[in-house]
Amino acid sequence: MPNTTQPLSKTQPSSKSAEVKLSRRWQWATRGRAISYLMEQAVENPNAISLAAGLVDPSTLPVEETRKILADLLGDPERGRRALQYGTTPGSERLRRQVAQLLQRLEERSNAAVEIDPSRLILTTGSQQLLSLVGEVLLDPDDICLVAAPTYFVFLGVIHGLGARAVPIPADENGMQIDLLKQELERIEAAGELSKVKLIYAVSYFENPSGISLSVERRRELVRLAERWSREQKIFVLEDAAYRELCYDGPDRPSIWSFDPTHETVILAQTFSKSFSPGLRCGYGLLPKPLVRPISDRKGNEDFGSSNFVQHLLATVLENGQYEPHVEQVRASYRVKRDRMLAAAEKYFADLPGVSWVRPQGGLYVWMTLPEQIETGLDSPFFDRAVKVDGVMYVPGELCYAGTPTQRRRNQMRLSFGVESPDQIEEGMRRLANAVRAVL
Repeated sequence: MPNTTQPLSKTQPSSKSAEVKLSRRWQWATRGRAISYLMEQAVENPNAISLAAGLVDPSTLPVEETRKILADLLGDPERGRRALQYGTTPGSERLRRQVAQLLQRLEERSNAAVEIDPSRLILTTGSQQLLSLVGEVLLDPDDICLVAAPTYFVFLGVIHGLGARAVPIPADENGMQIDLLKQELERIEAAGELSKVKLIYAVSYFENPSGISLSVERRRELVRLAERWSREQKIFVLEDAAYRELCYDGPDRPSIWSFDPTHETVILAQTFSKSFSPGLRCGYGLLPKPLVRPISDRKGNEDFGSSNFVQHLLATVLENGQYEPHVEQVRASYRVKRDRMLAAAEKYFADLPGVSWVRPQGGLYVWMTLPEQIETGLDSPFFDRAVKVDGVMYVPGELCYAGTPTQRRRNQMRLSFGVESPDQIEEGMRRLANAVRAVL
């Protein structure tokens, strides 16, 4: 037997662990920590009412419809095997044809007569994957993406995770201010950095977090501005239309994409997460031709294609005419909850000086502004009071701003009516108002 008691030689590794060297991209991706902290607070305070979670209403999830479709799909061995096999990287041609028809119907509702080419569609694991793929394909470290202030804070994390820069453009009640966007482009050009501008990001319908929709005229101007300033390289517009189908009142607006006559400037991102089921994790992108192959190649490196099984399921939902009636039910449910939150805001906050809020026509969020002296950040006394004393959670507004700390407003909150019941929404608003009174 060999002698197992001999000492280790100098060339053998010691039992001490070597230092873990993580990538620069991990170091850049810091915004995910805020989400983790909010989740930790939810776990540690289980009795708190969450007006923070951007989840969908559990009662709207299509359990029975999905059960029947699955039984039908797996009841036919040949269809079942096709669904359970690998798919293609761009996604099921069957579902892409159905998505093209769905998009065409959505555009026709807003009087935009457009034709959708299925070959420009790519199916992704939720629209979040598409946002990430677009960033990876277009943005190098130190490149610039122009965003509204405020905007979807998870995409800010994507930009920072690539080492790129998110440059904020102030928004008003009609969305990103195009005149200020032009001024910023002029400033960037004067600084010799126009070649670094690759992307303009806009949440076009009922923006997360503000609930505001970009006005129709600004949609047209945004496309024209991107084309006009594509001098040193192409500047794309990334239109995030995740909440497009959650419209409760007000006009149907044509997409930003519909104002792009060549369809070579705007990238349209949508998802089935908000309108059907987030658990299926299926989104899609309508791409300019020069980006179809690069984004497909990048996606191929990640997953060879999103779930083929889910795509067959959703194609059946659309083919059977089950999708749009379900969306109507979802809208009806959220309309009640939106109205309850707005009524509670009026009831509990109207007499508080310096408090205002946006009345969204769709989406899942109400954006509230408090007096300047009340900071709402994760490390603020107000957040601590709201969560640990009054038992209510929200998303601090400062997370939704790009730029330097001085460019971020610190007295705002994103309030979600997505997951809680109408009664819990009202109780949560009452508790939140108590917290405001306590610190005023």
